[in-house]
Amino acid sequence: MTVHLHPLANGLSTDHPVPGLPFVDDSHIPLDEGPEAIEAVGRNQGEGMWGRYDPHRASGGWRAFTTDPLDNSLGWSVRYHPEHGRTVLLMKDDDTSPLHSTWDGKQLLFRAGGYWFDGAAWFRPGQVWDPVEQDYEKRRARAAVTVSAVDMLDRRADAARASVVTVAEIDAEAPAPVVENWGDHLALWAAHQAERDGALPLERCVVDLATPELSGAQLIGVPEMAELGGITASTLRSYISRGNSEVPQPQALVGGRDQWARAVADDWVEARQRSHEGVRAVMSAGDRDQLSRGAAEVRDHFAADFHGTLWGRPDVRKRWILRARNEDSVREIADALAWNVASSLDRVLPTHLLGHTVESAVLHDFAEAIDLDREVRARPKKPAKTQDWLHLWVSRPVAGMLAWFIRHHPESAHHYIGEITRESHTRWDIPAKDTLSTLHRYVITEGNLSKEDAEPFFALLTPPEKND
Repeated sequence: MTVHLHPLANGLSTDHPVPGLPFVDDSHIPLDEGPEAIEAVGRNQGEGMWGRYDPHRASGGWRAFTTDPLDNSLGWSVRYHPEHGRTVLLMKDDDTSPLHSTWDGKQLLFRAGGYWFDGAAWFRPGQVWDPVEQDYEKRRARAAVTVSAVDMLDRRADAARASVVTVAEIDAEAPAPVVENWGDHLALWAAHQAERDGALPLERCVVDLATPELSGAQLIGVPEMAELGGITASTLRSYISRGNSEVPQPQALVGGRDQWARAVADDWVEARQRSHEGVRAVMSAGDRDQLSRGAAEVRDHFAADFHGTLWGRPDVRKRWILRARNEDSVREIADALAWNVASSLDRVLPTHLLGHTVESAVLHDFAEAIDLDREVRARPKKPAKTQDWLHLWVSRPVAGMLAWFIRHHPESAHHYIGEITRESHTRWDIPAKDTLSTLHRYVITEGNLSKEDAEPFFALLTPPEKND
């Protein structure tokens, strides 16, 4: 999901000012006293106030946010890195928590509608999901160059033409104020930066990035972006007006119109293709009801089956005449159609495939439980225990699938549970009674199989010698 970030102002104590935004007096926030002190400003301080901090163990840094004590509609977000300094932003109070979560990764700061910096390189906004890493792909911005405060400072800038604003001058409900003479304000900030203890030198203060991806020739508007995405411009505008988070944040505002980098738009198109809707569209190509191919096959099978029942059988077809249309007749036909569906479950979900899958999943859960138990037993200062199998478990999804299998295909489930019992004894020497006891317990507690169904079913699985 694309992150939409809308800071309202820079804290005067930031090391990395966002271009165009004013600088706000942050002296009433204990930024130099650590994250706990920042959290304490808002946490449990009254209705409508909150604060939180979390360490960033990989870097040794931290992140924190707090409601502003002077205006509870505003909040402060702070990200600290021991090498790269700190970012201090004034936000709408509701936006501080989402930014806090986003800062959980390697992102140190964001610019140009979601481009982000990790201290060494710039990356485009994360949009394309990587199912292996369970995170958005990190795609580097092409030929990106970091623009520092030294690069931005203009000798013609005059700090006397700028001023530091107060929290009272920022409206949380209004768009972020744009400072026209921002170079003058940057000069004023630089003067404060030179006097602040622990501040980064100006050449290490990141202000912006430069990349060919953000050049004017590479920026596109709503019509071009909509065409790339295979939708109409009005549809895209509707997405934007509704705050659809899948639409990336624009990289620039030119003449009052949103503009996106072509590279960001291309990533958006790819993300749409890889989304659930995109996969569904590919796998339902050409179907009149936009069903997946498998679902369409099921529909076609039952359509033919129902047609054969309703029209192909003379004893049923004659009931279409008006005098034969009554509730009992309709119910009888409905029962016949329902029987066709119930007796065709194996066509929808083949039992031999499902059975082997459930068997493998249960054995995988058993293997994990046994490995964990061995680790626990191997720990020092643990008294030796007699061998037991009370530590076996079945995960909730697997237990739910096994319970479904028992309810819908009891004879096949009986066979495959027997296979699970045999394989568990072969691999780990688990007695059959312990395997069956575990499965019995979990299909009830995690799979929601009723005791009335479970008891007689598992009684039939007890090894014959136990029935003597």
